[in-house]
Amino acid sequence: MGKLQSLAKDTVIYGMSSILGRFLNYLLVPLYTAKMSVESGNYGVVTNIYAWTALLLMILTFGFETTFFRFASKEGANVSKTFSMSMQVIGTLCVIFLFAVFAFLPSISQTLGYEAHPEFVGIMAVVVALDALQAIPFGLLRFQKRPIKFAALKLLNIFTNIALNLFVFLLLPVICAKNPDVMGNFYTPDNQAFYVFFINLVCTAFITLFLVPEYRLFRFTADTALLKSMLKYSWPLLLLGVAGILNLNADKIIYTQLVPGQQGKMELSIYGAAVKVAAIMAMLMQAFRYAYEPFVFGNTTTKNSKELNAQAMKYFIIIALMAFLVVVFYMDILRHLINPDYWEGLKVVPIVMAAEIFMGIYFNLSFWYKLNDETYWGAIFSFIGCAILFAVNIIFVPRYSYMACAVGSFAGYFTAMTLSYFVGQRRNPTKYDLKGIFSYIALFAVLYTVSIILPIENSIARMAVNTLLLIVFVGYFIKKDLPLNQIPFIKRFVN
Repeated sequence: MGKLQSLAKDTVIYGMSSILGRFLNYLLVPLYTAKMSVESGNYGVVTNIYAWTALLLMILTFGFETTFFRFASKEGANVSKTFSMSMQVIGTLCVIFLFAVFAFLPSISQTLGYEAHPEFVGIMAVVVALDALQAIPFGLLRFQKRPIKFAALKLLNIFTNIALNLFVFLLLPVICAKNPDVMGNFYTPDNQAFYVFFINLVCTAFITLFLVPEYRLFRFTADTALLKSMLKYSWPLLLLGVAGILNLNADKIIYTQLVPGQQGKMELSIYGAAVKVAAIMAMLMQAFRYAYEPFVFGNTTTKNSKELNAQAMKYFIIIALMAFLVVVFYMDILRHLINPDYWEGLKVVPIVMAAEIFMGIYFNLSFWYKLNDETYWGAIFSFIGCAILFAVNIIFVPRYSYMACAVGSFAGYFTAMTLSYFVGQRRNPTKYDLKGIFSYIALFAVLYTVSIILPIENSIARMAVNTLLLIVFVGYFIKKDLPLNQIPFIKRFVN
């Protein structure tokens, strides 16, 4: 239980930066949807370009976040050399990437449909490169079990971002209106997407300065054997990561190609805003992932490591199902995160969250091939899932709009998760508590169905009933699997 308590503690610390940070970012969602009308399509532009940057960031980091953990965790490993080699690879890729982008900026902008605003592409290219160069220093903080600095920098980035957004979207228009001759050139009401990207650049560059102590660990390393070993391990992770990002963002990347023109940007604006409401599940995945990788790699030599991983999987599924219920049960409140003009897209939220649960389970299952150095399996599973996502989107988006995007993600991750489980059980069997897990899934399904079919029109009464249903789930969890008398602080009050 002590190992799992350590995992829980780190998850809480990382989760505070991830969940609190994303919660604070929620403050920007009503701001953006209020300032960017559906008709303008500006939020669709932001959604599309951020989807591209997520894909490019995965390519530039080249799977070296996990590779750094793996090689730094090996017995007798030279952490400094592993860190330096990781930085050399990523730094080289970033230089090549930036040179290519700015050499062909007009052509790239035109291909993406932003020939009138090539600055969008240029700004975000620099942001992606800086983010990639931050990946290994942040990974070093996690490896050294320094979650406080990690969380502090993540939160500083969030607070800075929010402050600048509030200034630009709320105060700057007022200042410019009162001083049009002096300040008029600093704000263009119809170009809100530019300010979102520029603020991102400022914040990313600012945070880079605080990672200077970690960058100082870098030393030029000419170790060909180490480089070959790390690349051999990382390239399947790159394919796995690219496939994973495509599963998350391919619909947002190709949407404006499938539905061209202003209509595509408008629909993507609605879909992008609705997905933000479902982001609580993504927060949970991210917080768990930050703590789970060091936990798993740090306990590879423990005799009961498989049992620990199986227990962690069960707790993850329980918390994910609980988070799902919280979001759908209190949608009458959460929908106010976005402007009412965007509410028609909220019907995708349950489907998107279910897909994210499958993604989280798939991530947890992935450690059987990561620990066996058989990461190519992850690439195979992910690309099969990605192929299904692309097929669903290409076939059905023109007819069913963004609902097809949600269904495509659901189908893609379910396929990858299922394949990973059955192949993993053949190659590296782990005894999961399937009976216990399915008991929670069954209870979840009953409670969710009851909530849907009850004909309650009044939102307050509906949420009151949903609260009772949620209490049933939490009570079952406490009775079956949550030893309150072993949790710090709480155990003082529980026998």
